[in-house]
Amino acid sequence: MDWTLLKRFFRLSLLLVIVTFAAGLATAQLLPTLTNVRTVASTVPTNGDVNPYGVAQVPESKGKLVEGDILISNFNNSANQQGTGTTIVQISPTGAVHLFAQIDAKTLPGNCPGGVGLTTALVALSSGWVVVGSLPTSDGTSATAKAGCLIVLNSNGNVVETISGGHIAGPWDMTAADGSPTATLLVTNLLSDANLSDTQPSNTATVVRVVLKVDVADKPQVLSSTVIGSGFPVRFDPAALIIGPTGVALDGNLDLLFVADSLNNRIAGIPNPLTRTTSAGTGVTLSHGGALNDPLATSRAPSGNIIVSNGGDGNLVEITDDGKQVATKLVDMSGSPPGAGALFGLLALSDRVFFVDNATNTFNVAEP
Repeated sequence: MDWTLLKRFFRLSLLLVIVTFAAGLATAQLLPTLTNVRTVASTVPTNGDVNPYGVAQVPESKGKLVEGDILISNFNNSANQQGTGTTIVQISPTGAVHLFAQIDAKTLPGNCPGGVGLTTALVALSSGWVVVGSLPTSDGTSATAKAGCLIVLNSNGNVVETISGGHIAGPWDMTAADGSPTATLLVTNLLSDANLSDTQPSNTATVVRVVLKVDVADKPQVLSSTVIGSGFPVRFDPAALIIGPTGVALDGNLDLLFVADSLNNRIAGIPNPLTRTTSAGTGVTLSHGGALNDPLATSRAPSGNIIVSNGGDGNLVEITDDGKQVATKLVDMSGSPPGAGALFGLLALSDRVFFVDNATNTFNVAEP
C-alpha cells in the first residue's frame, strides 16, 4: 500500500468537505441574493388606516383566507393616531388587495381593555383561526394606552373571542407553533407596568406562552398561559408610542425562541420555549450591536438564519442561529432620517423577503 498516496487522498477529501461546507454556508445566506426591491401593493384600506405593522402568511385556504396570501395589520387610523387602527388587509404575492377584517371595539364578544389598536402580534393558523394583538389608545398618545387583548377571528374575518387579563397586557408581537388539536402562541407583552414612563425604561416586559385548543368549530379555548421570559426593558416613546421587545421567531427545532430586545439593541434567546415552566428572564444574548439598530420584527428563513428588520435605519440583518451577523441589506430609504422608522413586520420565504413600509404605507418585497 502506498501510504503517501493514501494520505494525499485523505487530505484532498478533507479539503473537499471543508470547501463544500463553506460553499453551503455561503449559499445559505438569503440577503446577498436579493438584488431587487419593489412595491407589491398599498396597505391602506378604504377606511384610511395607516402604519402597517404585523405580517403573517396564510398557511391553508379556508373561508376568505387564501393559501399563500399575506395578512397585514394596521396600527393607526386615517388621522394617523397610534393605537387606533382596526383593519387587517389581505394581499396576494402578486398584489391583489382585499379587506380581511375591520374590527369594531363596540361589538367585541369579550373584554379588551382600551378598545382596538392592532399591533405586530399577528398569526394565521392552519386551522383557519387568525389571532391579532391589540394595544389601544383613544387619541394616539401614551397617556391613553391600555392593556388591550388578543383578538381571535375566524377564517371569514369575524371576531369570535378575545383573550385578555392575566399575563396578557399590551400584546406587541407574536409567533406560533402551529398544530392540531393545539397551537401555541408566543407573545411579547409591554404593558405589565401600569405606570410606564416615557423616559426611564421599566424592566417589566414579558414573553408569554398561550396554548390554544384549535380543533373546535365555534372558538379556540385557552388551555394554559405561562410567562417564559421577563424583565425586558420597555418605555413609552413620543414617536413610536412604545418601545420594547418586539420580534419573536422560533428556530427550526422549536427549542429556541429569538426575541428582538429593542432597547438593548440585541437578539435574545429563550431556551425550550414550548416546554419550560418558569421564566428564562431576559434569556441569553445571541447577538448584540454590530449591524443591529433598534431590532424590531424577526422571521426565520428556510436556511435557519433569522432575518431582522431595523427600526433605526432601512436595513435588514441576517443572523445565524448561533448569533453571528452574516449579512445586511438596505431595503428602505423612505422616512426621515432615511430608513428610520420605516421597517416593521416582515416575512422571509425561500428566495425573498416581504416587508411593510410604515413611512409609505406599502407592502414590499426584496427578491433576486
